[in-house]
Amino acid sequence: MSEALNDEIEAINSIYGDNTLVQSTQDPDPSIFILTLPGDNTASLRLQFPAEYPDVPPVVLGTHSLGAAGKHGAAAHDLALFREAVGEMYEPGVVCLFDAIEKVQELLSAAGTKEGSQTEETAEPPEEEEKEAKEADKDQTTNNPDLDSISNTVVPPPPWTLSALFTENKSTFLARCAPVTSPTQATSFLAHLLASDKRVRTATHNITAWRIRGDGGTSFQDCDDDGETAAGGRLLHLMQLMDLWDAMVVVTRWYGGQKLGPRRFALINQTARDAFVRAGWVREEGGTTTGGSGSGKKKGGK
Repeated sequence: MSEALNDEIEAINSIYGDNTLVQSTQDPDPSIFILTLPGDNTASLRLQFPAEYPDVPPVVLGTHSLGAAGKHGAAAHDLALFREAVGEMYEPGVVCLFDAIEKVQELLSAAGTKEGSQTEETAEPPEEEEKEAKEADKDQTTNNPDLDSISNTVVPPPPWTLSALFTENKSTFLARCAPVTSPTQATSFLAHLLASDKRVRTATHNITAWRIRGDGGTSFQDCDDDGETAAGGRLLHLMQLMDLWDAMVVVTRWYGGQKLGPRRFALINQTARDAFVRAGWVREEGGTTTGGSGSGKKKGGK
C-alpha cells in the first residue's frame, strides 16, 4: 500500500467515521477495499486501488451491500453516482476519494431535494403523521434552537472553497474559505457550517479567522482558537501577511490520538493557504496576492 493511499484511508476514516474505508476481508486481493458511502441507507461499494494509484484512478468494481433498506435500484443508483464522481474528480497523481465522496453527497442531496419537492406537490401526509412530524421538529428546535434557526438563514449555502486534505500522525486537517462582506455574514456562515455538517460540528477543533474592510475606512478582524491555543491568531496573522481582505477561513482538525506539538500550527496554516490558493486569491508566481473579492472558483459547498 502506498503512503498516499494509507494517508487517504486515515483521512477518510477520521472525517466520515471508523470503517468508512476498509480493506476487504472477503477478497484475497489486498488491493480491494470496501467504501461505505456516508449518509443513511447508502450502499457500500467495492473499490480496487492499483499499485500505481494515485497515478492511475481507482477501479469501482461494484456494490458490496445494498442501501436504502434494500430499496430496489438504490444500490445501482449509488454505484452510478460514485463512478460519475470519480470520473469527474480524478486527476493523475492526486488522491481523489474525498472529493468523489463529497461530490456524491452533493448529487444525493440534490436528488433528495428534487424528490421531496415532487412528493410535496403530489401528496399530502395523513393528519396524524403531519402532527407527529411537527412535534418532532419542535422537539429538535427546542434541543438546539441556535443552530437550527441560524442554519436556515443562509440560502444558498456559503460558497466555500475547500483545501486538499492534510494528514499527519493520524490527525486530519481540512480548510474552507469564503468571501465575506461583514462580521455578521462571517458568523452566519460559520453557524451554517456547524449546523449543517455533523462531521465538522463534532471535529476536535474548528479554528476561524476573518478580515473585512468596512465603510469609511473601518476594518474588522477576528479569530477563534476553538480550544487550539494561539491557532486562531496565527491564522489571522497569515491572512495579514498575505494581505487578504473580505475573506474568512475555517480550518477543521480531527485529532488522531498522537500529539503533533508545534508542527500542528504549520499544518493549520498550510491547509488554510491551500484553500486560499484554490479560491484563486493567491498568485503563486510574482508575489502578488488578491483579496477575497468573490472571484475565486468554488471547489466545494459542503
